Amino acid sequence: MTIKENAKAKIILNRNQLNKISLSCSIIEEKQYNFEFLVKSEKDKIKVQVYFGKKGIKTVLQGNSDSNTYKKVYSIIFDEIEILSNNSLEEPKEYIGSDESGKGDVFGPLVTTAFFVDEKTKLRLLQFGVKDSKELSEFQITEIAKKIRAEFPNNFETIQLFPEKYNKIYPEFNNLNALLIWTHSTAISNLLKKYKCNNIIVDKFSSRRLNIANNNYDNKLDILQITNGERFIGVAAASIIARDTFNKWFNNMKIEFYNIPKGASKNVENTVQLLIEKYSADKLKEIAKIHFKTVQKFL
Repeated sequence: MTIKENAKAKIILNRNQLNKISLSCSIIEEKQYNFEFLVKSEKDKIKVQVYFGKKGIKTVLQGNSDSNTYKKVYSIIFDEIEILSNNSLEEPKEYIGSDESGKGDVFGPLVTTAFFVDEKTKLRLLQFGVKDSKELSEFQITEIAKKIRAEFPNNFETIQLFPEKYNKIYPEFNNLNALLIWTHSTAISNLLKKYKCNNIIVDKFSSRRLNIANNNYDNKLDILQITNGERFIGVAAASIIARDTFNKWFNNMKIEFYNIPKGASKNVENTVQLLIEKYSADKLKEIAKIHFKTVQKFL
């Protein structure tokens, strides 16, 4: 089989796999350099693309990487196993939860937060209304984050990579998941300096292992990387702080520019082009993640 035939066979297999778990998929379309189809849910559209060329076959997902649909498609397409994906898993009495925001957005920072919770903290977080940030409005996220920051300022560690810093260090990793492993591991390691905690729960983004420094004590860490991790209150709190930090950057940008869009849509692509025409490519590097294809096509 040629590379193109292999690519077609792969995308057919991917579509069949997604259909089996009752995801709505459009027909497969052939483009100049790839095959593609859309996965649709009530709230999301995820584009699955399989490219073919001299370097072989490459699969790409486009869409909101923070959405449950994206995560479900990712786990199937990249052949990851959802560990303990049922809802019967018992939440530890105390643990560190970790989540990120901004990884699928062309503009804005990549923000990763690790959050320590115990029984008392969990109760207060529930009283604040903490839950999966994707189920909250931006106003609700802001208000809940204010309460969390006021009452639990020492319970979390945040790693925020502004676009300029992100663009500088990304080549060292040359892979988004590798970079995320570093941000999650760093945030968790920093928090372990303050809390002696055995259990770590991370909203799963990769099957690769984290590299957590645990120098405080000899207890072995129990690290769980699981999809839909926001159902655990510690991960949900981390998600809210990360998202609030991410949103603050966009609000600050309104002062200098205008309402910069989130995500990686056609509207974002148009904004990239307008900003380059109005300012410069160097200016764009201060506000956008330049490894995205949406940006590269204009550089």
